Amino acid sequence: MIPSIPAVPLLPLDAAFDHAAVAAHRIRDLLPLYQDMLGGEFYLGGDNVRVGYRGVQLKFRGGGKIELLEPLPGSTFLDSFFRRGPLGGLHHLTFTVTREMTGTIATLEGLGYRVHGASAADADWHEVFLHPREAFGTLLQIVRPGPNYGPARDYTIEDVLAGKGPNGSGSPSP
Repeated sequence: MIPSIPAVPLLPLDAAFDHAAVAAHRIRDLLPLYQDMLGGEFYLGGDNVRVGYRGVQLKFRGGGKIELLEPLPGSTFLDSFFRRGPLGGLHHLTFTVTREMTGTIATLEGLGYRVHGASAADADWHEVFLHPREAFGTLLQIVRPGPNYGPARDYTIEDVLAGKGPNGSGSPSP
């Protein structure tokens, strides 16, 4: 007879881990480790010109993903991060949720957290953040991805690094 497995109660956010993000001055400096040695395969990438960074996500055998970040030319977005760690390092952890972001925010606030940076910039990415002061030293990004969020379809990692990926700034990576 197979023992029964106790039911797991639904957690407040029903979140799933999506990826860890590492920031450096140059994504190209991270690729020998995360792509060449550890086997990360290009998943997606692009520029966030409004905020001022370029990102590339790599996926790994077993389903894990890592996002590699660098500042765009003239951006101050990562300046305070690099003041704390001049070489870069772990920038944030991202968790996805399936419920509407308004409900996610209400749940977080109901549990005593202050959310920051609520954004629904496009239909494919709604996000909020928990500041490192509230999350034991790590920035937490909580996202509700839309139906079109997913792997690269018609561009390469070299396109992204050349500034020609989605929302590309036109400025190549250093």
